Amino acid sequence: MEKRENQNSEYVVIKAIDDGVNVIGLTRGSDTKFHHSEKLDKGEVLIAQFTEHTSAIKIRGNAKILTQLGQIESELKK
Repeated sequence: MEKRENQNSEYVVIKAIDDGVNVIGLTRGSDTKFHHSEKLDKGEVLIAQFTEHTSAIKIRGNAKILTQLGQIESELKK
């Protein structure tokens, strides 16, 4: 039987405002490590999910982020 992810895991929607937005997934556990990364161009959307392996998502660049808690925009470091 196939193992299924928790149906109640939180989703995050990330929309790139500019080219070159980096989205990085970080692992759970005693040693936090990068486990996945994506690069988004302007207008691209990524839907990400927190899972038993992903405890955090780091976003670099100008992006709009939608979560169940609300909306926020990240900014490019100046």
